[in-house]
Amino acid sequence: MRNLILCMHKNKNSKHNAFFKKLSFGFLTFVKLLKAVLTERQFLYFSCVIVAVGSALAVTVLKLFAHNVFHFTVYINRLLKLPYLNSLLPVLGILLTVLIIRKFLNGSIEKGTSQIMIAVAKKSGIMPAKQMYAQIITSSLTVGMGGSAGLESPITITGAAMGSNYAQVFRLNYKDRTLLLACGVAAGIATAFNAPVAGVLFAIEVILADMSVSAFIPLIISSATGAIMANLTLNEGILLSFKRGLFFDYHNTPYYILLGVVAGFVSVYHARLFRKVEHGMSRYSDNVYRRAFVGAALLAALIFLFPPLFGEGYENIKSLANNEAGLLLDNSLFEEFRNNQWVVLAFVCVIMLVKSVATGLTLGSGGNGGNFAPSLIVGSYLGFIVARVIGLLVVKNVPLDNFTVVGMAALLSGLFHAPLTAIFLIAEITGGYGLIIPLMLVSSISFAISKRYDKYSMDIHAIADQGTVFTSDKDRNILNRIDIGSLYISELEVVNEPVSMADVRKVFTGFIQDFVPVMTASGQVRGIISFKDIKEQLLSSDEFSLEKYINTPNISSIDDGAFMIISLMEQSKNDNVLLLKNNVLMGYVTKDLIMDSYRKNLKKLRIE
Repeated sequence: MRNLILCMHKNKNSKHNAFFKKLSFGFLTFVKLLKAVLTERQFLYFSCVIVAVGSALAVTVLKLFAHNVFHFTVYINRLLKLPYLNSLLPVLGILLTVLIIRKFLNGSIEKGTSQIMIAVAKKSGIMPAKQMYAQIITSSLTVGMGGSAGLESPITITGAAMGSNYAQVFRLNYKDRTLLLACGVAAGIATAFNAPVAGVLFAIEVILADMSVSAFIPLIISSATGAIMANLTLNEGILLSFKRGLFFDYHNTPYYILLGVVAGFVSVYHARLFRKVEHGMSRYSDNVYRRAFVGAALLAALIFLFPPLFGEGYENIKSLANNEAGLLLDNSLFEEFRNNQWVVLAFVCVIMLVKSVATGLTLGSGGNGGNFAPSLIVGSYLGFIVARVIGLLVVKNVPLDNFTVVGMAALLSGLFHAPLTAIFLIAEITGGYGLIIPLMLVSSISFAISKRYDKYSMDIHAIADQGTVFTSDKDRNILNRIDIGSLYISELEVVNEPVSMADVRKVFTGFIQDFVPVMTASGQVRGIISFKDIKEQLLSSDEFSLEKYINTPNISSIDDGAFMIISLMEQSKNDNVLLLKNNVLMGYVTKDLIMDSYRKNLKKLRIE
């Protein structure tokens, strides 16, 4: 009997596998047929819809899981009266995330939108196939079970991976592959917030290095598709939405300016503290499970004291905007003070200040998530605090809901250096453009202040420090794509010490180079002699000392990036750089060679 049941089970599984194989084969055949009959541009438009639908479905899975887990914990906590479950679930979620990464994902997973930027700048828009499902699984466990992070970063990576791998399957070129990658990102953001304009702007501001007007069309199609899918699959209770009339009173302009200024400094505080906590936690122990447990335990303690740190926290934004901040104290040790406005204000302020710690612990201990949602959370708390303080101290009742939602734009702009995305995202989730002026004010002020103290955005700061990629700096991004190792001139005549005029004259008359390196007996570069410095002496038959003509050369490693080499040339006002490898002279590179390669890459990178 047992054998019969096992046999039936195997047959059932084999039938399911056969069905999915036939389905996938049929889909691939259909798409290949379309590719054959459609023009290149028509196929690209069709493809961006397919990528957008896939990204939207991934968003739906993530959002529904996180939403249902949150409401389950709320129900249980009402029975227990204290957030015991809130404290236990994040520990379980982070440990499960680490276990899955170690056992099923080859021990590593790429986190953060910076990985998309690296793919665009360094890997020709190619992303690993596992990113299409790895982000969904791991972030669902981490954030869905209470990790204090956001789902938007995993969403964008998933969408980007879908676009990239779709393009690889159908052998699309670099430009189309990169564009479909960006389409996946745009669709993900559009679906997560039902904000199609914000999806397009995020892809342009954060992901793409350069693009023409024609590239907008696929992004618009993908983003619109994502928004349609959001309306079909996600209800208002899951989406972050404030569909009500919010209007700007010009009398409150000084207070919005104040919010923008404070938001700029809070952005710097949040970014730096997060990096410090995440870095410290990630280096805590070589044992990933020990690190995960300790980090999760610390996070659990914070959540026990401050339950709003649990999960994404979007529900708390709605409570603040509705002037129901006292709800944040529910199931906490401070619940009895929920009607004391000063205690509530202090509670919200503390949560705003420790949110970066909670997010740093979540991601540093091995969990998966992003900083997009935390930036919105911190921004809403800050907006509420500013409005409440003004109301209590200045005796001026400013609209709490307006300041709460405008604060989100301020922090998003300051942390991600994406003011346009911040402005239009909040405009869309509020259902109109009644707050467009304060959104523009706070976003621009916050961005300017944050940019002053942190040159790079929160997500790319780490890779900027490493010199890996600088997506926000287009020139640097393009220069870093240049492979100096395939560009340099290896045929280089040198002279050895002691230097004679005859040796130098032989080099300049017999070879096409306008300088000659002077080498020591040990094979080290002592300096260079430039043709322009001794061209008159070359015509003389007299022998004289060349010591005063030996100048300090530009020397760099052959592995250094083109941007670093160009910077060296500009500082020294010398257009030649000697290249070493393991202290051995390999050749040299000129500014003309690098700039010629730059122009070729610029044309190649421009998305059309």
